[in-house]
Amino acid sequence: MALERLVGSTEREEDRAAETSLRPRHLDEYIGQDRVKENLRIVIEAAKARGESLDHVLLYGPPGLGKTTLAQILATEMGVSLRITSGPAIDRAGDLVSILTNLKAGDVLFIDEIHRLARQVEEVLYSAMEDYAVDIIIGKGPAARSMRISLPRFTLVGATTRLALLTSPLRDRFGIIHRLDFYDERAMLEIMRRSAKILRVTMDEDGARELALRARGTPRVANRLLKRVRDYAQVRADGAIDGLVAREALRRLEIDSLGLDETDRRVLSAIVDKFEGGPVGVATLAAATNEEVDAIMDVYEPYLIQLGFLQRTPRGRVATRRAYEHLGKAYAASAVARAAAQMTFLDPDSEEEL
Repeated sequence: MALERLVGSTEREEDRAAETSLRPRHLDEYIGQDRVKENLRIVIEAAKARGESLDHVLLYGPPGLGKTTLAQILATEMGVSLRITSGPAIDRAGDLVSILTNLKAGDVLFIDEIHRLARQVEEVLYSAMEDYAVDIIIGKGPAARSMRISLPRFTLVGATTRLALLTSPLRDRFGIIHRLDFYDERAMLEIMRRSAKILRVTMDEDGARELALRARGTPRVANRLLKRVRDYAQVRADGAIDGLVAREALRRLEIDSLGLDETDRRVLSAIVDKFEGGPVGVATLAAATNEEVDAIMDVYEPYLIQLGFLQRTPRGRVATRRAYEHLGKAYAASAVARAAAQMTFLDPDSEEEL
């Protein structure tokens, strides 16, 4: 099923042009993720002082939080070129070898969705990351021989939304590993002000706050909402966005005060109404909502868990009191109490099939 939700954090075609102009180019322009930003600032300054390339960097977390942007910033701050590709785009080991042998000293290679690399392709990366060399086989049969090609010292920046799917040998070769978290309200407000200024949109503080609160802590979603509210303001409000205009535009888009859309509410309602609050297995929940299991785990659950609406347990998903209250339903204390008596909470990053 195609995920074309307005509040979905998966990149869409319309996002690419807008993100090019809105994307910060230097660490000083990057808003939020303060811990990650400061740690990266230190390793950048240290590498430049030594005249070396950066160590390999792994960035993980939900989509839309700025992993690609950080890779571009790393290249800019180091004064080197950036090459961008993705795990699914590299079909064969030869494709990766071609990319690697065309890099120059210090260059940054960004691989998005690195957890989706084919096994034979991933194995090429091991020696490339560790020894800065790749081995290729020339010829076939008894005449075949192995030849080692030396590579310039480069920096691999890998990005993934599914850290648990990354193999240990690959993960262990990254010297710098950072998780990107959802942005807080203060950072989202700053991002809204900056984006409005770049897009030349007139927006007051109330309008910025309404958008920031409903953007799910995700800059990509925030910029997408800003464009849609800008359209409404241009037609119905002389182009200016205030709190009233933002609320009315978002109401028409069926995005509630916490940034949940109809699909999010449908997932929560299925747990509450069809399964008495849970626990319910993710495969059963996917069937009940006509969604893919991966979509439930990667697209809907992270934000619902962050809001405290959903809990992952060994027996399945459980809706919390907050979820009942947000849906305007009476809290099913007995059902949830029975589930709570049996459950041990799981890490939200767990990939266990429940």
